[in-house]
Amino acid sequence: MTLPPPRTRMLLLVAIAATLGLFAGLGGYTFTYAHGLSYFSNDPTACVNCHIMREQFDGWLKGPHHAVATCNDCHTPHSFIPKYLSKAENGFWHSKGFTLQDFHEPIIIRKRNIAVLQENCVSCHQQIVDGINTHPGDPQKMLDCLHCHREVGHGPMK
Repeated sequence: MTLPPPRTRMLLLVAIAATLGLFAGLGGYTFTYAHGLSYFSNDPTACVNCHIMREQFDGWLKGPHHAVATCNDCHTPHSFIPKYLSKAENGFWHSKGFTLQDFHEPIIIRKRNIAVLQENCVSCHQQIVDGINTHPGDPQKMLDCLHCHREVGHGPMK
């Protein structure tokens, strides 16, 4: 296999560099515009950077967990690496949904996130649920906190 002439290789290199630069520039602009660094914090106001979460945030402000829990306390795993992997996964799906405008409205929690929420409910309320949580780890038999307490985190559902 023969290599293309040096001029062709140089043009190809410039085209690749320009494409990478374009993606890096657009990605950096989007990250800055969307207040990307705020999503690494524990500040609940990061969840309302996009208007779609305003109703959930307002409900949380009025709800009983406002004084004791942030969004991350309920919606992300508590250990460091799983927490940020969850944030990255959710960030990807949120970005995709808002960019392509293909998200469900009102926003619906995904099954994977329901499992995280359930684990966090049980973790924080261990002393209360210990006697009734007869099948921990078995989602088919374990009590579902959201079944009875759906409105606790964000207030009445509309």
